[in-house]
Amino acid sequence: MNRELLMLVEAISREKNVERTVVFSAVESALASATKKLYVGDVDIRVHIDRDSGDYETYRRWLVVPDEAGLQNPEAEELLTDARDEIADIELGDYIEKPIESLPIGRIGAMAAKQVILQRIRDAEREMLLNDFMSRGDRIFVGTVKRVDKGDLIIESGRVEGRLKRSEMIPKENFRTGDRVRSMIMEVDLALRGAPILLSRSAPEFMVELFRQEVPEIEQGLLEIKSCARDAGSRAKIAVVSTDKRVDPIGTCVGVRGSRVNGVTAELAGERVDIVLWSEDPAQFVIGALAPANVQSIVVEEERHAMDVVVDEENLAIAIGRGGQNVRLASELTGWRINIMTADESAQKQAQEAGIVRELFMTKLDVDEEIADILIDEGFSTLEEVAYVPLQEMLAIEAFDEETVNELRSRAKNALLTLELAKEESVDDLLSNDLRNLEGMTSELISKLATAGIQTRDDLADLAIDELTAITAQSPEDATDLIMRARAHWFISDTSTQS
Repeated sequence: MNRELLMLVEAISREKNVERTVVFSAVESALASATKKLYVGDVDIRVHIDRDSGDYETYRRWLVVPDEAGLQNPEAEELLTDARDEIADIELGDYIEKPIESLPIGRIGAMAAKQVILQRIRDAEREMLLNDFMSRGDRIFVGTVKRVDKGDLIIESGRVEGRLKRSEMIPKENFRTGDRVRSMIMEVDLALRGAPILLSRSAPEFMVELFRQEVPEIEQGLLEIKSCARDAGSRAKIAVVSTDKRVDPIGTCVGVRGSRVNGVTAELAGERVDIVLWSEDPAQFVIGALAPANVQSIVVEEERHAMDVVVDEENLAIAIGRGGQNVRLASELTGWRINIMTADESAQKQAQEAGIVRELFMTKLDVDEEIADILIDEGFSTLEEVAYVPLQEMLAIEAFDEETVNELRSRAKNALLTLELAKEESVDDLLSNDLRNLEGMTSELISKLATAGIQTRDDLADLAIDELTAITAQSPEDATDLIMRARAHWFISDTSTQS
């Protein structure tokens, strides 16, 4: 049998013109795959063939994993502590192997090995074609529709295939076999059988790339497309900026008599494109993005990354757009949340917000409505601002003398301290003593754990490492140490029970 195995390897190696090592590896894979079918569960099997004698041995093996991670696949994994009971110096990532009975290779094994070889050759050829295609650096895939697969289009370019999913097509767009199609290369996934290149015609990147091909100034670095937002097949907005003052960014993208933008529109089934001038000033950028609506005023809220945009009644419908399309695209383009409102709505909102701040100042600073309104009129909206704004800014308020300013700042600081103490007390009420007293626990960690609902030592011990790092922003190593300290009492309990 060993001689037959060596003869099989030699025959396949000559027939398919591949190295003997590749054939041996394929035969080992085939034997391992056949052996796995004899077991229940996802076991790990390794077969080793002696390259000179043809003798082969089969092993079942278990991967050594960290104790805190637990067993994800008990059929092929072993915890580190258990593994060290068998092999004292074994490390994470090593394998425990045990010999098992080997399957005879026989005729079925030979055929299976041959199929594995053929598949490996096909995979290698496919990967070579794909690498050759991708080395050209093309970002747009140009090909013809080869077939339709469950609503998706399989598009062929030379001997390379791409998949254009139905969800990535422009709505109401229909292609037939043999039609020529242009689309954006979004991803290359070698694990996909058949068509490993994933394509899109609805992605904003496709429009950006089309403009890059239509407008040479972009490739030359004279223009830059900063962002793009699309409702594929309906409307889109792109933000452009010029790096050369002599170049008009909007006019250059439009082209003579609209030739350039029309070229893009024609490729995208008549999709209307608004070209917007990008600005470093977010408010100015939003005003341009909302065109053709005229904006009266803008209130920027940095913390919420939002803007309240005030327009008159005549421009309200234009600013919002049909089905909210214009404001939605403007928001995607600029990256800001945009709230469209009339002047009356804006005044009402500002009055409500002023009322909340007025109540805060009157309650926490113990001042009357007149003093609170002066602070609001001067732009103060939080206790932190009253307590820590530069002293000269508050002294510049005509209605306040130095004594009043110092008293207001003192009261604001005392109010903030009281609020912080109340917050710490509420955290203490939530957390158990065994968690608060755990070694390595800081006030910052306590606050974060309480916010996440982790109230006891066992709650912390039950967390996975990635869950704790998401809550506390610790390194995986620090999170592991903290979890293991939280679990320490489990092992002590187990030991005392056994004794």
